[in-house]
Amino acid sequence: MKDSITPLLAFCATAALSTAIARQRDSSAASELTNAQVTKAATATTTSIATETSTNATAQTTTDSISTGAEPKYQVVFVLGGPGAGKGTQCEKLVTEFQGVWGHLSAGDLLRAERKSGSSLATLINDCISAGKIVPSEITATLLQNAMDVACKDQGTTKFLIDGFPRSQGNVTAWEEKLGQTGIAKVEFVLFLDCPEDIMTSRLLERGLTSGRNDDNLEVIRKRFVTFRDESMPIVAAYGKENKVRHVVADRSIDAVYADVIALFKGL
Repeated sequence: MKDSITPLLAFCATAALSTAIARQRDSSAASELTNAQVTKAATATTTSIATETSTNATAQTTTDSISTGAEPKYQVVFVLGGPGAGKGTQCEKLVTEFQGVWGHLSAGDLLRAERKSGSSLATLINDCISAGKIVPSEITATLLQNAMDVACKDQGTTKFLIDGFPRSQGNVTAWEEKLGQTGIAKVEFVLFLDCPEDIMTSRLLERGLTSGRNDDNLEVIRKRFVTFRDESMPIVAAYGKENKVRHVVADRSIDAVYADVIALFKGL
């Protein structure tokens, strides 16, 4: 009887030991699994936080914020100045100088062309221009992007002078949302043509004799100056704080102004 019990006790002891070992292994595996899961979750959380931080930082950047880090499709120089400062004239001279390299887009010309297109936006744009007011920013930003896309497709142009834009904080916001933060365009700098109002008034009145534009009359000119002072000059000041503004005195002859302007484009 004693001899039969001994093997049985040995068997039970072995079974108990095996069970204990198996439980230990299961516990270790569970522990390892738990640790792996925790590590994975922590990594995911860190990545999520980093992504959110990057996104928030991108949203806070200004004229040349590029969320993807990729090279922008377009290089842009904003050309600002009061009505009659000579923006269009200087842009055309630059385009001639850098033929096939820089394109010229006038926000005002694009709006006037759209006004004549008979589209649903025509009446709204016409009313704003006649009153010397700024057209809704989203419309202008869309027209600019469309024009750049067409020029890029047809002529391969990727560098653009954009005159008369941005004229307000709304313009800046619309540009950033549509072209800046998306990495489509980078603003190299802002060319500001600084000219006294009396000089600009005389230029506009003279232009009005042949331009056929309904905003080249004294009443509308005065409204445009008020709008420029109230809405556009703060934009120039804001870009100035970012060291992006290049001032050129514009009450001189066309060629004298151009000599200073073209010097800013060397190396671009």
